[in-house]
Amino acid sequence: MDDDQKELAMNPPTVLALLGAALLAGCAPKEEAAHEEIRPVRSVVAGESSGSVGATYSGQVQSRYESKLGFQASGRIVARLVEIGTHVRRGQPLMRLDPAQEALQVVAAAASVDAARSRVAQNRVDLQRTEQLLARQFASQAEVDQQRLALAESESQLRSSLAQQQLRVNQRGYTELVADRDGVVASISAESGQVVSAGQQVITLAADGEREVLVSVPESRIDELRRAKRLEVTLWARPGQRYEGSLRELAPDADSVTRTYAARIAVKRADAALVLGMTASVFVPDVEGRSAIRLPLSAIHHQDGKPMVWVVDAASARVAARPVELGSAQNDSVLIAGGLEGGETVVTAGVHMLHAGQKVKAAASAPGAQP
Repeated sequence: MDDDQKELAMNPPTVLALLGAALLAGCAPKEEAAHEEIRPVRSVVAGESSGSVGATYSGQVQSRYESKLGFQASGRIVARLVEIGTHVRRGQPLMRLDPAQEALQVVAAAASVDAARSRVAQNRVDLQRTEQLLARQFASQAEVDQQRLALAESESQLRSSLAQQQLRVNQRGYTELVADRDGVVASISAESGQVVSAGQQVITLAADGEREVLVSVPESRIDELRRAKRLEVTLWARPGQRYEGSLRELAPDADSVTRTYAARIAVKRADAALVLGMTASVFVPDVEGRSAIRLPLSAIHHQDGKPMVWVVDAASARVAARPVELGSAQNDSVLIAGGLEGGETVVTAGVHMLHAGQKVKAAASAPGAQP
């Protein structure tokens, strides 16, 4: 027996204290088992919609008909009678050229006509005199034929001079530019004092009546726009007002800079609220025309290169990965073409922090989960 054992044997209180400590240690409760982590997530209830995410294009309200007006004669502008935004009537003067040059040309044309008439009269007298000399055998038949040819030539010159005179008179009337229809002056590209050439565009006139929206469409959406069953037009200034539209024109070639195609959407039953130049949006619903499920892009994650979503089991509140087939996407939503059914709960936020079988708790449902 060593010294420590001898000491314990000689001190019974110490032995009792050690035994009591051992008993207390044995009766202590076991450490509670670690709690399973429950991760809060956002989720939506998948709902089928009879269309797709659609497409929205921004554009500008324009007139169905626009006239690019210019003078039919060249000259210097002496008067501009309208301003941008002025409403005009058909036949109303818009601009005037300096008429001095045209007036001089009319005078010169009249002088040419008088000279041609004088030549015709002289040739007729010469022909009559030559025929009289031929009857008395003082002239030959060749001289008579020559006089007849000169008369025919002078008569042709007279007709030409008369036509030139009429042309100059008409050109004098071209010094005043008038509106070809009722409408609004959309743009002015010339000012008083400027010299313009014949046919040069100086005023753009937007006709009253039909209105349309000019939008730019990417090449990937051309077929969708053509197949669209209906179009909706809204105004930025009047978001609650909607108009029905239809595709009237689609450019056959893309713009060389933007690589987009210009499309003109005719607005049906247009009213006074559609002011020229307003910003408008054209919405193309039902692009794909088949039943599908719409989800936020944040609900999609990829595993081994395949798109997946986390589906929450309603009974156990645990998640399971589900492969899905993606359709078209726009802005912050994507169309699920296959792999999901309506009514299933899908995680939309925190998808990269989950693992298969993990228990989750819905933090909040995204508004508008079911169409």
